[in-house]
Amino acid sequence: MHAIIAGAGIGGLTMALALARHGHSVTMVEQSAEMGEVGAGLQLGPNACKVLAGLGLEATLAEVAFTPLAAEVRGCARGDLLLRNPLGAAALRRWGAPYFQVHRADLHAILLSAVRQRSEVELRLGEKVCGAQTSDVRASLELECGDRIVGDILVGCDGVRSRVRQALFGPEAPRFTGQVAWRGVVEAARLPKDLIPPVAAVWTGQGKHFVHYYLRGGALVNLVGVVERDWLVESWNEPGDPAELQADFAGWPEPVRALCESVEQPFRWALYGRAPLRQWSLGRATLAGDACHPMLPFLAQGAAMAIEDAAVLATRLAAHADPVLALAAYERDRKPRTSRVQAWSARNARLFHLPEAGARAAFSAAKLVDRFTPGGAAARFDWLYGYDAA
Repeated sequence: MHAIIAGAGIGGLTMALALARHGHSVTMVEQSAEMGEVGAGLQLGPNACKVLAGLGLEATLAEVAFTPLAAEVRGCARGDLLLRNPLGAAALRRWGAPYFQVHRADLHAILLSAVRQRSEVELRLGEKVCGAQTSDVRASLELECGDRIVGDILVGCDGVRSRVRQALFGPEAPRFTGQVAWRGVVEAARLPKDLIPPVAAVWTGQGKHFVHYYLRGGALVNLVGVVERDWLVESWNEPGDPAELQADFAGWPEPVRALCESVEQPFRWALYGRAPLRQWSLGRATLAGDACHPMLPFLAQGAAMAIEDAAVLATRLAAHADPVLALAAYERDRKPRTSRVQAWSARNARLFHLPEAGARAAFSAAKLVDRFTPGGAAARFDWLYGYDAA
């Protein structure tokens, strides 16, 4: 078949690779004139790494990734360890794939290189989408330049403000969550030795939390700080004042303070939430990634869900002769899982921002449950990391 994909981010590129490997021709449309990925760190659970390994990318990814030993949650008042989930070799044994932390630009470059090696994929840059149409027999994408691309299926991988979604289902307004996220990257060499442990770390506090982890084999440290306040800019690229970041986390434990003081140019963006869509697919068109299930970054699964979407959609297209039935089956497969991940992400947003006593009680209760659960804390994530989208 001939597939049209709107958007060449991480989800769109993975979708193109998955479809091309099943023998479909692909036309990708990307509004940016030059390919590149903004942002900073990205965590890829075993569920995402299984898909990327199936696309032949695991070895290349491992060269630029960092493998954390564990995920830890600590309180900001005294730095007490509230929860620890082993990763590293334990993740590989239990879930059959590694847990990687990567720079978004590195993952995007790996995917883009793989796409450009596929003769089945045509990549059109600097093309803005202005409309989309679908029926039971074909789908089409309309561009601002006046061109109209017609294909057998259309997949909107064009993000939270998806033009494809708007064309198919009408406008939909996002809701501001009341939270603003800081992000930045610090060279590890600029920090005191052994200050930052080799884990995915979450520090909780009343009305705010802070996350840090290594990238590029430990050469960089990624930071994300989330604060409850009014600020409505949803851009990833809005520069922030380092002094304001430092003030937001003044008095927090030394690793947090050192990162806030070391980042030269932090960025910030307002976090918006969107309820799960009632419908993703219409005729021969469907949506994937943030276009249909955007989620808060508090379970580190946004990119992973888009990567999973690609594998499931390619599999369903291979199983159904009728693309309309294939897209409907894809939606039925994905909606319950992505909705559950959205709900867990929102739950973590509340949990990480509890007062110290409330957080301590909540995580103590979780550890008590883990003691009486076969597999312990790891079992709580079997549904998430153990999933094989292929």
